Amino acid sequence: MFAQAFHLNAMPFEEHIEADRILDDERFTQTLDRLQYFAEHGLVALLTGPTGAGKSCLVKRFIHTLPTHRYQPLYLHISRVDAAAMLRMIVAALGEKPALGRDRLFRQILDRTREADHTAVLIVDDAHLLNEATLTDLRLLVSAPASAPPSLKVLLCGQPPLSKLLARASLADLLNRICVHCSLRALSKEQTVGYIDRRLKAVGGAEALFETAAKQLIHDHTGGIPRAINILATTCLIHAASKQLKRIGEAIVVEAAAELRLL
Repeated sequence: MFAQAFHLNAMPFEEHIEADRILDDERFTQTLDRLQYFAEHGLVALLTGPTGAGKSCLVKRFIHTLPTHRYQPLYLHISRVDAAAMLRMIVAALGEKPALGRDRLFRQILDRTREADHTAVLIVDDAHLLNEATLTDLRLLVSAPASAPPSLKVLLCGQPPLSKLLARASLADLLNRICVHCSLRALSKEQTVGYIDRRLKAVGGAEALFETAAKQLIHDHTGGIPRAINILATTCLIHAASKQLKRIGEAIVVEAAAELRLL
C-alpha cells in the first residue's frame, strides 16, 4: 500500500470523507458564507458547478455547519423523478409515510414542517435532472402562506445547465425567490498546488512529495477539477510506490495520465 511507502496515516485523496475532514479552500469559504446567509434570511439558494468540482463536499460542509437546534437538513440525491415522486421523497425524509395523492402529499409536507421546532432545509442534489413540473412544486412549497420565519427552505445543487433551466419564463417565480446564486468553479493552477499540499499535510505527508512542476502538470491534465485531481494524484502515488521512488516528478504524472487516458 502506497500510504505505508510514503509514511501517510490515511489515503490523502479520498473523495468520500467525513464533513469535519473536508478542507476549506477560498471557493468553499466564500460560498459557505453565502449559504449561511441563505439559511438565516432566504428561501431558495442555487449552487452550480461542473461535475467533480466539489459541490457534494461543499454541501456536506454546509450541513455540518447548520446548528442542530435550529435546522433539520433533508438531503435528496436525485436521479430523474417526476413531481409526485419528489413529493413522496420529501415526505419520507421527514419521517412520515407518504399519503396517496398530490394534494395530500403537499399537506403532509406543509403540516410537518410547520409543526416542527426546526426549520427544514431541503437540499436537492443533481437538481439539473429535474423537470419544470417538479421545480414548480418546489416553488409552491416555499411560497405557501406561512408564518415567519419560514418553515421550509430549498437549496438546489446541480451542473451548469440548471441555471439555464431556471431561466425559462415558466420558472420565473422560482428564479425570483433565489437569494444567492453560487457557482463553484475549477481550481486555478495555484489553487491546485495548494489543494494537493493541504491534502498531503492532512494525512502526515510532506508537500515536497510532489515536485512543484508535477503539481502544476496535474492541473494541466485535470483542468483543476478536484475529483480528477484526486484520481490522478492517487495514480501517481501508486506508480511511484511501485518504482520505490521517494518523490513524484513530471515523468510519473505523464505516466499516470497516460494510464488514465488524460493525455
